Amino acid sequence: MKIKANGITFNCQLDGREGAPWLVLSNSLATDLHMWDEQAEQLRDRYRVLRYDQRGHGQSDAPAGRYTFDLLIDDIIALMDALGVKRTHWCGISMGGATGMGAVRRHPDRFDRLIICDTPGQSTPTTAAQWEERIASAQKGGMQAQLESTIARWFPPETVKANPPHLDKLRKMIMNTPVNGFVGGSAALANHDFRPGMRGVQRPMLYMCGEKDGHNAATMRLMQQEFPASKYIELPGAGHISNMDQPALFTKAMREFLSAT
Repeated sequence: MKIKANGITFNCQLDGREGAPWLVLSNSLATDLHMWDEQAEQLRDRYRVLRYDQRGHGQSDAPAGRYTFDLLIDDIIALMDALGVKRTHWCGISMGGATGMGAVRRHPDRFDRLIICDTPGQSTPTTAAQWEERIASAQKGGMQAQLESTIARWFPPETVKANPPHLDKLRKMIMNTPVNGFVGGSAALANHDFRPGMRGVQRPMLYMCGEKDGHNAATMRLMQQEFPASKYIELPGAGHISNMDQPALFTKAMREFLSAT
């Protein structure tokens, strides 16, 4: 379904019965709402699941320019308003995880439980420079220039060598990402820092990361220590797109956390 919000048209999908608690799933850079197929199927029995293609991704509009997380946060709040979602659980990976971190700080009354996955929660001068290099590469060579280097960053070598079916699914998502969306999202990732404000968050928080997700796993362990009220789960063998690498474990952790009292 297509929904107009915050000045553009978003592609969304709803699963589960009306009246059930809301659960919003937010995609990473260079993917779309189908990255959540497994989780939506398994959780629709208990939740009204909203998946959406972030600005510049999938079948949502892809305006040119550098996006910011303030803009991405405005997007989801406007989308929730358009759909009548007053309060929701949240799960996001990478860019989607950072969007959730910023959103709960600005709009704490709109969220219940949050699951933040595979994101450091901040950029650094080093990562900002890396994002600028990727922006320049995509502008010059399109998404083909990003394809295999992105897969290599997202997954450990043994997974890339085994080439399970979800890697081909992700390759298609990467190739179908508009360059404008990749550039815009990369610009947001190059300039954000949500970690200092997380101590003040009063909502239940689960940090989750793939064991093989490079520095993100170590960083998220530190994030949990900075916010002692939160929990941390590391998924064995999983890379950056941990929900697709370990779908059963990821979904089990979601279900247990969201249903905890």
